[in-house]
Amino acid sequence: MKCERLDMWKRACRLSVDVYRHVDRIGNFGFKEQISRSCLSVASNIAEGVEKESHKEKLRYLEIARGSLAEFVTQSSIGIEAGFIEKSEGLRWVKEADELSRMIIGLKRNYVP
Repeated sequence: MKCERLDMWKRACRLSVDVYRHVDRIGNFGFKEQISRSCLSVASNIAEGVEKESHKEKLRYLEIARGSLAEFVTQSSIGIEAGFIEKSEGLRWVKEADELSRMIIGLKRNYVP
C-alpha cells in the first residue's frame, strides 16, 4: 500500500503544512521547532509504517504516529495558553489530530494478521 493513497496521510501532510505556515510567525524558536517536528512526525511515521513489510513494524510506526499526535495536541494546548497560537486555530488543529488518531486506530485494525 502506498501512503499517498491514504486520506489520513494526506490530511496529516496538510495539517503539517498549516502548522508550518502558522509557526513561521512565532518568535519563540524552541516552541516553533518542537510543534513543527511533532506534527511533521505524524505523516512521516504513517508513511514509514505503511511501507514496512512486517505487521509488527507497521503497527509500531503507526503507534509512533499516534504518540506524535498526542505530543502535538499537548503543544497546541500550551501554545494556545501561551498566546503563540490563536485559540480557534489551535482547537481546529486539536480536532484534526483527534480525527487522525481515530483513523490510525482503524488502519491498525486492518493490519492484524
